[in-house]
Amino acid sequence: MIPVPAPCGHPGRRQALLSMSVLPPVLLALLTGAGEGGDAMPGPIAPRPADKCPVCGMFVTKYPDWIAQAIYRDGSYAVFDGPKDLFKYLLNPRTYAPTKQAADVAALYVTDYYSLTLIDGRTAWYVIGSDVLGPMGRELIPLAAEKEARQFMIDHKGKRLLRFVEVTADVLKGLD
Repeated sequence: MIPVPAPCGHPGRRQALLSMSVLPPVLLALLTGAGEGGDAMPGPIAPRPADKCPVCGMFVTKYPDWIAQAIYRDGSYAVFDGPKDLFKYLLNPRTYAPTKQAADVAALYVTDYYSLTLIDGRTAWYVIGSDVLGPMGRELIPLAAEKEARQFMIDHKGKRLLRFVEVTADVLKGLD
């Protein structure tokens, strides 16, 4: 299993601060509800060659350096050819997963740009506007550490550094 950093600060205070923010309800539920109740966060899965991205239909194993995943509490999963499609999926659940709810998501993973390992998508740092392209063109570039993300921005002309809750539909539109 991939080690995931614990959230900073007191969980009750974090919950209260997040609930006051203006977040899409789906992202708020994903950020505050996963792993509660003593549930261990499931580890990432190994995508099968037949697994397709539910957003664009591409076979994800063709792009191992970009794989992103949503793992559900019931053991089902959705895999993506990049974090941009993962966020499109999360921000539009009625279109892509009408039988699922945000509370059903147990874990989110994205592939760290430098280490090429799957990291917790909720704690990752995302760079947009860089000169690095993913399988679907302009992409959110996930990195595990803020220091690496800031260095990536310098090295690859990144425009903006975002956290999970800052990725909105408007941000995604700017990448398409």
